[in-house]
Amino acid sequence: MCRQVFGFRLAMIALAAPAALLNANPGLGVRLVGAAVVVTFMVSYALFRDWERFGPLLLRHPTLLAADTLFGSLLLISAGPDTTLAYVSVCTPLLAGIAYSWRGAAVFASLQSLILLLVQTALPHTHRTPADALLLPGFCVITGAVGSTLRGLLLRFGTATQALTAMRARLAVTEAISEERARLAREMHDSVAKTLHGVALAAEGLAASAAAPAPDPALLRQQAELVARAARRAATESRELLTDLRRNQDHGHRDQDHGIDVLEELASRAADFSTRTGLPLTYRPPAGPHPDLPVPPAAARQLLSITEEAMENAHRHAEATRVEVSAEVEDGLLRISVRDDGRGLPAGTSLDELRRRGHFGLVGMVERAASAGARLHLGEGPDDRGTDVLLELPLPTPETDR
Repeated sequence: MCRQVFGFRLAMIALAAPAALLNANPGLGVRLVGAAVVVTFMVSYALFRDWERFGPLLLRHPTLLAADTLFGSLLLISAGPDTTLAYVSVCTPLLAGIAYSWRGAAVFASLQSLILLLVQTALPHTHRTPADALLLPGFCVITGAVGSTLRGLLLRFGTATQALTAMRARLAVTEAISEERARLAREMHDSVAKTLHGVALAAEGLAASAAAPAPDPALLRQQAELVARAARRAATESRELLTDLRRNQDHGHRDQDHGIDVLEELASRAADFSTRTGLPLTYRPPAGPHPDLPVPPAAARQLLSITEEAMENAHRHAEATRVEVSAEVEDGLLRISVRDDGRGLPAGTSLDELRRRGHFGLVGMVERAASAGARLHLGEGPDDRGTDVLLELPLPTPETDR
């Protein structure tokens, strides 16, 4: 705002300078007016161009604006109160109001009004009414009040902007915390909670076998080893979660360096699921040879977690007798399908209802798909039985060598 005022001053001084020099007395008068023109013009130009540098100096020392006002009065006397330079005088109380609040506006409006009245009294004039004489001094008072009002508005606007910025920062922090909590909830549901559930089932089987009239030592040993493996797996997953919480800033860079072969990992996890649960599972890889897919590691982990959750749902909840996992690459899309012949989803199932009932498996799958940039479709399985979970991930176009 102050910079624009000095820009207006520059234009008015440039227009009024020739008239001031022509009306000045020869000799010393011309030199004084010339010096006043140069000083006021250069000061205005410096403040207009480098307000961030010189503005704080003017704000700290109001006497500099008073000195500038006295130099401007020389031009006003030389050019006359009827020239364009007279309108430059109203800039002084405007600047004082913006820079020094209402007290500074009152002081400089009074000073500038007094200078204008003295100039109009000292110079010869004809047919000047009192209203004409008080016009410019009145403008000085009005511009001083306008400057003070603008200062108050700018300060309130700045305060409101700071409050809005702080509110946005708090909202961003709250949103980040909510997203992190949701992510940890998904990780715990899909890893530790799932593994602990398996530990509980294995322990129940071990207890039932031990309570039999003639327990089989080989079966007891096998079930005990299953409990031990599941417990170790839960401990490993817990450590991974803790490590993920303490990850440092270059964790993302390390992820980019350690890629994940999605198809190979998918086949491995499908085989591990079938061995662990005893549920028949068929894995169908894409037809034909395929190079490593350009899937970001973070997205690949989300896809694999969704696939594992779909297989676990078929085993735990759907009472399926077989599961089919397939993958294909077509038209720039990676499609992963998990089908079972179980009970299928109840009619009218919605995410809000699942959240209210505390079933977060499907909710977490949808959230994971969204975070990976994939599309998740839930439908009926083959022959209108069971469930078909379909994932579609757009693959980035590989860059060609130039």
